[in-house]
Amino acid sequence: MELYEKVEDVNSREDLIKFINQLRMDLQINKGKWENVTLEDYLEAMEAWVNDMDGYYLNINQPLPTQPSWKTIADILYASSMYE
Repeated sequence: MELYEKVEDVNSREDLIKFINQLRMDLQINKGKWENVTLEDYLEAMEAWVNDMDGYYLNINQPLPTQPSWKTIADILYASSMYE
């Protein structure tokens, strides 16, 4: 299962903890595939993605979350690894 598919399984705090672990391990193994490998770049991408996330949810035919869920946090963390 690809990392982006694992985001869909995040429904609880425990799921998010597992996802963060998988995200960290993916960075160690696939650093060359990540767009944002420094903390500064990752946080900049996170800020930009959260600012633009309306478009992401519109593209996948989902409503913009009014109250972030555990999955929303996983979406943000995953997107920040590659968002430019």
